Amino acid sequence: MSFDRDRLPDPVAYYEGEGLQLTGPRNAKWKTSECRFHGGSDSMRINMATGAWVCMACDVKGGDVLAHHMQMHGLEFTDAAKAMGAWVEDGKPHRPQKPAALPPRAALEVLGFEATLVAVAAGNVAHGRALNDADRARLLICAGRINRIVEDFAS
Repeated sequence: MSFDRDRLPDPVAYYEGEGLQLTGPRNAKWKTSECRFHGGSDSMRINMATGAWVCMACDVKGGDVLAHHMQMHGLEFTDAAKAMGAWVEDGKPHRPQKPAALPPRAALEVLGFEATLVAVAAGNVAHGRALNDADRARLLICAGRINRIVEDFAS
């Protein structure tokens, strides 16, 4: 199976199909719409040729309609491509991947949170504050979570 970009819908058809009202001059390269990511009424700019989009208020952005669909519906690349009809059978054998414990976005969120806790603990130690038993136990949990995510995505 493979991704076929040519099967993605036309940007205007896609965004209007998602219920977005596109405003601006008729032949404008960029049109304006609401941002459903933060609820802004007229902060999203959408490129009518490429499907690229950016919110001028919350700075969420993507390069095409597929990126918007992934972000809007919380889908991974393959699932979004399938939902949009851009994932096609090409006759090549399918190699199943080992399922990850977390989707990539969620894994990155966990890594970011755990890294923050580690950084705070390191800062405390650097300033001469001894870690108590609860802090040490929490750092071991951080290390375990980080290692599990690495194992899931590195293999």
